Amino acid sequence: MSTYVIGDVQGCYEPLRRLLDRVAFDPLRDALWFVGDLVNRGPQSREVVRFVRSLGENAVTVLGNHDLALLVVAEGIHQPHATDTFHDILTAPDRDELLHWLRHQRLIHTEGNYVMVHAGLLPQWSVEQAAALAREVEDALRGEGYREFLARMYGNEPVRWREDLSGYDRLRIIVNAMTRMRLATADGSMEFRHKLGLASAPAGYLPWYDVPARSSRDACVIFGHWAALGLLTREDAVCLDSGCVWGRALSALRLEDRCVTQCGCPELAGNDAGGQ
Repeated sequence: MSTYVIGDVQGCYEPLRRLLDRVAFDPLRDALWFVGDLVNRGPQSREVVRFVRSLGENAVTVLGNHDLALLVVAEGIHQPHATDTFHDILTAPDRDELLHWLRHQRLIHTEGNYVMVHAGLLPQWSVEQAAALAREVEDALRGEGYREFLARMYGNEPVRWREDLSGYDRLRIIVNAMTRMRLATADGSMEFRHKLGLASAPAGYLPWYDVPARSSRDACVIFGHWAALGLLTREDAVCLDSGCVWGRALSALRLEDRCVTQCGCPELAGNDAGGQ
């Protein structure tokens, strides 16, 4: 049995199937982990969600910012952006089942020394604390008041974690760190405008995984969300967003030996659907 962790699929169903063929994925034997952003920007969000859902317990996915955006649009809280491409889910005959399934996915997954999250973990958070905080958001998403939570979820404040945060401020910063963060200061203040590579990062900000004395540094955190960063493989941090939806590659990491397999996505080259 092998476990493969796959980077941001973002509706790129055909590259996903090619990648699974390349690693000889067997649904009766192997497991798949997805780092979030199953949907949007690519052409086949519906097929991706249907496929991952069909795998049942053989698949684990965490929620990304595009997955949450789909839920917000589906509830009529925000209008879709011109660049959104998840309309195939919104008009699907099994729309309600797909959205219900997505809303019940995790924000973080931990297993052994591995932690999977879409964007990152604030430097103050241990793995155990991050898992507990993620459950607070998961409970809000799955509860009867989930529409109110989705309506209050967006916003950049607060930018720095405090233990005394409560209510929607507390839930919002958890969501922002785990689904949107790329950069943080030494004290854990987040910055959300920068979407490019490290060379152009604003002064005073570091990749969240390089903040000194990060409390989760003893674990290996696997994440996506940062296509401009691209594939990164370190002992304590692995980024698997290799920009499939922008025509580059979809990546899979086999946990047993840290082997990375990639599949090119040439049919998506020139995708001008916009930034992340």
